[in-house]
Amino acid sequence: MRSGQDERREFEYIRRGTLCLIANFQVATGKVLAPTIGPTRTEEDFARHIEQTVATDEKAGWVFVVDNLTTHCSESLVRLVARLEGFTGDLGTKGGSGILKDVASRRTFLVEAARRVRFVYTPKHCSWLNQIECWFSILVRRALKRGSFSSTEALAARIRWTYMGRPLVT
Repeated sequence: MRSGQDERREFEYIRRGTLCLIANFQVATGKVLAPTIGPTRTEEDFARHIEQTVATDEKAGWVFVVDNLTTHCSESLVRLVARLEGFTGDLGTKGGSGILKDVASRRTFLVEAARRVRFVYTPKHCSWLNQIECWFSILVRRALKRGSFSSTEALAARIRWTYMGRPLVT
């Protein structure tokens, strides 16, 4: 390394896998709520995460601020919200008709203010407005950057220790 040069990885760098962290940031308390660490971030993974989060207080009203990732307005998520709220109407079919027809119709269903579990979508290219995105950035800078992990289990343990151990923001 020399002054003025960019940092580089060793040629012997071995990637041992990746993990997806799905988490919620409770703005009022500053706590990360019900994080999920897994190998993928499919629509089913996200819906399962939302279900796990709502289960922490089933009677509460929930407002999730999310970016425009398609998993955040998926068929699985609409079906979950409908089930959680006891929705008995016809959801239609994905790609066909009704609420499930397309992304726009699913999003319209999920943003309705009268819902106990509803979603607010950040404008495109503005995910930095979402507080969990800010927390993810701090997590990477303070706990993961330049880390060397022998396995995905070791990486998951480091992430868990971070939000269960010392605070990221001092």
